[in-house]
Amino acid sequence: MYLVYNILLIIYWIGLIPVIIYRLTFEKGFYERTKQSAGFMPEALMKKIEGRRAIWLHAASVGEIVATSPIAKEIKREFPEAVVIVSVVTATGHDMAERIIPEADGIIYFPLDLTFLTRRILRIVKPITILIVETEIWPNFLHIAQEEKIPVMMVNGRISDRSMRRYLFVKGFMKDMLQSIQIFCMQSAGDAKYIKLLGAPEDRIRVTGNTKYDQTYATVTPTERQELLNEFGFGHNHPIIVAGSTHRGEEDAIFTAFKEVLKEAPGARLLIAPREIMRGGEVKNLSEGYGLRAICRSVMKEPVHEEIPVVVLDTIGELGRLYSLGDIIFVGGSLVRTGGHNILEPAAHGKPIIVGPNMFNFKEIYALLSSRHACLMVQDTKDLTRTILKLCHDKALRQEMSDNCLRLMAENKGATKRNLVEVRKLFKANHIIP
Repeated sequence: MYLVYNILLIIYWIGLIPVIIYRLTFEKGFYERTKQSAGFMPEALMKKIEGRRAIWLHAASVGEIVATSPIAKEIKREFPEAVVIVSVVTATGHDMAERIIPEADGIIYFPLDLTFLTRRILRIVKPITILIVETEIWPNFLHIAQEEKIPVMMVNGRISDRSMRRYLFVKGFMKDMLQSIQIFCMQSAGDAKYIKLLGAPEDRIRVTGNTKYDQTYATVTPTERQELLNEFGFGHNHPIIVAGSTHRGEEDAIFTAFKEVLKEAPGARLLIAPREIMRGGEVKNLSEGYGLRAICRSVMKEPVHEEIPVVVLDTIGELGRLYSLGDIIFVGGSLVRTGGHNILEPAAHGKPIIVGPNMFNFKEIYALLSSRHACLMVQDTKDLTRTILKLCHDKALRQEMSDNCLRLMAENKGATKRNLVEVRKLFKANHIIP
């Protein structure tokens, strides 16, 4: 099966040559990314890792980086002499990692999963262990790590329903790959069940919780919050609605609902953050099509005039902190069939949360918040409008949901420490001294 995978992978990359040439020519930073993925590490990193023992954490993009952040902090605290390397797949993931993981000694782009490149990079970095975050499973990378006798552990493991359906088509191949992972630290019992069904040995599986409950990068003091409110032109306006990680098909519903809110509360304000930041201009134009003046965050040179009711967040890495401004939060990817996005970020700020009916990528977290009356689900635009208006009018309900969020977050902290317990066991079993 590895032979088939590698043949298909080579065909895939050959097919992408015209796209790669185009991006090398016109996309800023793509050359450096490609260089790293091809095994040419930055010289500064090479000097840092020379003769030292590296712990390699691999995450794909922004969501996994959020989960990686508390793990990297704890590793650096526990093993200060070790070099911490974080690898990512996307440019947005790289930017986020630089923002929220200052403990990392190096942030690199993950190698193309071609045998000779992967072997070259692993022999350059010489990691004492590899921690793959969530479900970043790359066949050649895992296979060669096993050949090189590098212990691999899955941390904050998660498998969505959609991924599970795909993995079942190659269940035999998955089972073979999973043998190279020594410990599986899964977020929930459901994730543990899925990884076991795919062939992970039961005695290697642990349920350790979700490290995203331990994130601290989004902390905002009361003074910082007021400064941000002034900067965005929100001042003392209420209610403030934050719609995060929205997709096409959701912004219309949000603007429709917001227009109804303005009829009853002319001082209401909306901060809307499209999931794809390059859609900022498109979302601004859509807002103005609804008769709502808007400004993009990327062009804000001074505090926004208070008469502009909509700010479009088209910058990277700010949403987690800016949820703190909201009185009511809507988290996108849920009115459309994307599967939802991370609702723990607004929960960490103690905010009433609204989502659509499609939360299948975060079903365990949604079920927990919903069962504790911290998160409400709506079905469509009318339901969204009705629910936002209800929360606008009912301050006691908003406060109850806020308190429930904060209580739940406090109760579920500790996943990072549980993952680190397993890391220490991994080191002991493999006679590793970091």
